[in-house]
Amino acid sequence: MLLIKNGHVKTMTGKEYENGCVLIGDDGKIAAVGTDICAEGATVIDAEGRLVTPGCVEAHCHIGVDNSKMRWEGMDYNEMSDPVTPHMRAIDGINPIDETFPLALSCGVTTACTGPGSANVVGGTFAAIKLAGNRVDDMIVKNPLAMKIAFGENPKGCYGQRGGKSPITRMATAALLRELLFKARNYVKAKEDGKEPNFDMKLEAMIPVIKKEIPLKAHAHRADDIFTAIRIAKEFDLDLTLDHCTDGELIADQLAAEGYPAFIGPSFGGKTKIELANKSFTTPGALDKAGVCVSIITDAPVIPLEHLPMCAGFAVSAGMDYESAWKAITVRPAVSTGIGDRVGSLEVGKDGDVVIWKDDPLKVIGTGAYVTVVDGKVVYKAEIV
Repeated sequence: MLLIKNGHVKTMTGKEYENGCVLIGDDGKIAAVGTDICAEGATVIDAEGRLVTPGCVEAHCHIGVDNSKMRWEGMDYNEMSDPVTPHMRAIDGINPIDETFPLALSCGVTTACTGPGSANVVGGTFAAIKLAGNRVDDMIVKNPLAMKIAFGENPKGCYGQRGGKSPITRMATAALLRELLFKARNYVKAKEDGKEPNFDMKLEAMIPVIKKEIPLKAHAHRADDIFTAIRIAKEFDLDLTLDHCTDGELIADQLAAEGYPAFIGPSFGGKTKIELANKSFTTPGALDKAGVCVSIITDAPVIPLEHLPMCAGFAVSAGMDYESAWKAITVRPAVSTGIGDRVGSLEVGKDGDVVIWKDDPLKVIGTGAYVTVVDGKVVYKAEIV
C-alpha cells in the first residue's frame, strides 16, 4: 500500500482536501481519498502541503509511434502507401523505450491516447496507454480507442501535391471516407444477416466504428473541415471527437449545440500551415464558456508531451477558467476518450495514478512533478536541493 498524506488534494470531482490523503492499495487502485487516513504498514509519502492531483491525460498525441532522435527509422505514425489504412494499429508501432516517456512522467503526464498521424484520410486505430513500462501490451488502458481520420491540408498535401494521387481536394477526402463507410456498413450488415462476405482486413477494422464501439477521431482545423466531419458522422450515425479544432472559437455556439467533445491544440508555436491562421490559446476558454466539453492536447511531438500542463497554464493566461483548465488535462480527456472509469480523477476504485507537484503548473509555468505515481508505484521522484 502507498499513502500520500499532507497534500492539497484536488480530486477533479469538485472535492478538495486542504490537508488531504490518498491511499492506494496493493492492487494499484485508489482505496481511499480524504483526511486523516491511517493505513498500517503502508509506505508513506509526505506531500508537505504540495498540490496533489490525478495524473494528467493526453487525448491526442503520437508518442511512441514518432520516436525522438530516430529520424525516418522511428517514424511509424503514417503509412503513406495508401490514403485509406484503417487496419493499422498503434500498438504495433509504439516504442515505449523512448526518452519521451520518462520526460512526460517527470511532468505529471501518466496516460496518453496515441496513434497514427494525419497523412491518411483514414489512418488506423489509436490506443490509450500508461506511460510507465517497457512493453506496450502491459501498458494498455484501452485498445482500440478510436479510428483516426483526417481532413484538410494534410491528406491533400501528402497525396495530391506530392504524388498526384487522390485526394487532391477536400471533396475527394470526404468521398474516400464515405466510400469506406458505405462498404463497412454493408459488410457489417452482411455478417449480421448470416452471410459471410469475403474477408477484408480494412472493413474488419471498421466494424467497431460502425457498431459505435469506438468513435471516429477527426483531425480537423478549419471550420469547414470540422463541419464536414460532423456531416459525415451524422450521415452514418457514428460517434465522433473533434481533434485540433483550431477554428473552434469562430463557431463555438454551433459546436456547443452539436455536442461533440473537442480536443484543442497544439496551440503553442508558429502557424506552420494555412489552416492554422486562427490558432490561439483563447480557443479552449471560448469553447468552454460556450458549453463545449474541452480537452487540451499537445499533439506530441508537435509540442513535447511533458508540456501538457504548461499548455493548460497558457490557456488560463488567455482567459480560460482555472478549474476548467485542470479538468481539460485530467477528467475531461479521460471521459471523452472512454477511459474515465480508470483515470482522470482521484476516486475510490480508479487507477492509482497520482502526481505531487513542485508547484501548481497552471500558475507556475514550467514547473514539474515532485513525485509521479502510476498504478500505485512511484515512477518518478524529483531531486529537490
